[in-house]
Amino acid sequence: MRFTILLCVAGLLAAGPVFGEARDTLRLKIAPPRVMVPETVVLTDSIPGAFIEKLDALYEMWYVTKHGGEGDGGLFYEPEGGQVSMPDSVYLARLDSLNSAIRLSYNDIVRNYIEVYVVRGRAQSGALLGLSDYYFPIFEEVLAREGLPLELKYLPVIESALNPRAFSRAGACGLWQFMYATGKMYGLEITSFVDERRDPVKSSEAAVRYLKDLYKIYEDWILVIAAYNCGPGNVNKAIRRSGGKKNYWDIYYLLPRETRGYVPAFIGAMYLFNYYDKHNIAVVGNELPSMCDTIMVSDALHFEQVTSLLDISVEQLRDLNPQYRADIVPAGFGKVYPLRMPYNYVTEFIDRQDTIFAYHRAAYFDESDRMADPRARFKKHAHVAPANRAKLVYTVREGDVIGGIAMKFGVRLNDLKYWNGKTRNLIRVGEKLVVYVPKDKVDYYKSKADTRYVGPASNNDAEVEPLNEGEYFYYTVKQGDNLWSIAKKFEGISNRDIMRWNGLSEKAVRKLKPGQKLKIKI
Repeated sequence: MRFTILLCVAGLLAAGPVFGEARDTLRLKIAPPRVMVPETVVLTDSIPGAFIEKLDALYEMWYVTKHGGEGDGGLFYEPEGGQVSMPDSVYLARLDSLNSAIRLSYNDIVRNYIEVYVVRGRAQSGALLGLSDYYFPIFEEVLAREGLPLELKYLPVIESALNPRAFSRAGACGLWQFMYATGKMYGLEITSFVDERRDPVKSSEAAVRYLKDLYKIYEDWILVIAAYNCGPGNVNKAIRRSGGKKNYWDIYYLLPRETRGYVPAFIGAMYLFNYYDKHNIAVVGNELPSMCDTIMVSDALHFEQVTSLLDISVEQLRDLNPQYRADIVPAGFGKVYPLRMPYNYVTEFIDRQDTIFAYHRAAYFDESDRMADPRARFKKHAHVAPANRAKLVYTVREGDVIGGIAMKFGVRLNDLKYWNGKTRNLIRVGEKLVVYVPKDKVDYYKSKADTRYVGPASNNDAEVEPLNEGEYFYYTVKQGDNLWSIAKKFEGISNRDIMRWNGLSEKAVRKLKPGQKLKIKI
């Protein structure tokens, strides 16, 4: 009889519109029975210890960083005396009165997570409330712009406890806990110097795009929230194993254990932020400024260059710009990055930006090999001057070709290209070419048109090369000038060039005065 029934089922399934679907369904019927959710299941579950440990660790990290010391050795506790919880009817009525765009359920599991925040974790909850004053407006602006429910701002509360530097064991990072691959897929830059998963604005924009993509799949925000935590693959498998049910609580026991508590924790966090005062939870203030502004930086900048000249701490810059991993804004070469700072410092930064960028620049950045012409960056590897030869400089004239110049001075073409850092045979009229000739033939080759004698060959030619009259002019230092701003006025010239031509030391550079004359090579 059992065999006959199975055959009938197989025949009905084979008659379906898609044979592949029938085959998959048949395999489910024959396979060992899976765990199914009963129609009248009583939902009850304990809070995983890992969830509490995660919240405790994230807050402990924040507390110790801000206040020093070793923390208070455990933030989850049962208050002594007084009312520690509310009747179910109170919790239920309060959730209903939120009039949320996201459907909020209530049961014993949700109750447990509500009390994690308002009873057992009151110290942490106070800190979360304080941090939300700074982070929630950022989240709300992005969510509102994209037309998503503002209630989704509570996701980072359970993802990272509003800690932009939070890093999970699985490798998720930032307020929204993006994995590396997901972050890259949604356009976040992750390098040795920048990790935009930690950028409150950029990561929020990426998270909103991800949430919108998930909503296109499920059209249910509760399932979207679950999928954000464990991935759409796990949610899809739970739906299929339940027989196609798409109610979160119908698939609750088919989801990964850590995800089961994700939606209840979301509801618990939402309850906390709306009714913390009903539980006498004090808001712990944070040190983040209420008003900030953003400056776009187009050249490399170290935080200490800013803090040395403005009355702002490195720690505050780090808190406002957690995406920069080494206290460096890696701007330059066409890349522009934002620097967030308190509103009252922005005007002063703009007024003093040339001085800020030039401040101890050589100590923070080695720019000896940064060329103004990107095509000439290979010149950072200086050539070795040949022994027993003298150096001449030849000016390219109309009609010259590099091969003809090599023949004119009796040198190999490859040597001439090597001395001048060339990989191609292209030369330009007026270009200066270095040529090394035998010392006993200097007078002969000096007679060549537009050729000047520099001196005996030396590996330090670049440091001691003289400037003849007519090859340079004098620049008069003006009020507010520094070596960095002066060099930027002349294409192809760096601050190091000016220091070399004028014999300036690092100490002398810091003492430039208005009216001082500087040699600038033409």
